[in-house]
Amino acid sequence: MNTKKAVAIRILQICNDKEITINALANLCGISPSTIYSMINNKSKNPGIVTIKKICDGFEITLGEFFSHDIFNSLEQEIS
Repeated sequence: MNTKKAVAIRILQICNDKEITINALANLCGISPSTIYSMINNKSKNPGIVTIKKICDGFEITLGEFFSHDIFNSLEQEIS
């Protein structure tokens, strides 16, 4: 699994856990729903850390909490 896919899965997991829709998350974090959907649908070429931080702020979690999940422990090496 690559990092973009892991980030997308993690966003969906947290939305599910907190019972938040993507549109509601977009309102909470101040970014457009299309930006979040492009991250989830793997259309975003490189979801930036600032965008991920805004999403974490919307979830009211830290970046550490976002990334401290098993899904990030076995990612493919992405050197190209």
